[in-house]
Amino acid sequence: MKTVQEMLAAADAAVPRISPAEAKGLVGRPDVLFVDVREPPEVAASGKVPGAVAIPRGLIEFRADPASAMHDAAFDRGKTIVTYCASGGRSALVGKTLKDMGYENVRNLGGFKGWADAGGEVEKL
Repeated sequence: MKTVQEMLAAADAAVPRISPAEAKGLVGRPDVLFVDVREPPEVAASGKVPGAVAIPRGLIEFRADPASAMHDAAFDRGKTIVTYCASGGRSALVGKTLKDMGYENVRNLGGFKGWADAGGEVEKL
């Protein structure tokens, strides 16, 4: 049995963090997919990283698995995947899940507020 803290520690160990400054250089690249794993009301309230796909954490496996009827074609194991949420916890767990699913180049941007506070561009919905 694992605690949430143990699960977060394992996710943080498996998925490297990326700073807002590093992430800014990746926005708009065709070989990079930003994934916002917050809930729809959170994304609607604050916006998202430009071009990011918004997929709540509870649906990520279905959208990332090519064998799933719900697969999102934006997911490609050849791309670098950058996840983020409100504070970094959900995005770390999603990053670990994606690594477990065979996505090798996964990074955790952490929280959206950190992105916005660092001057990251925000796409309003």
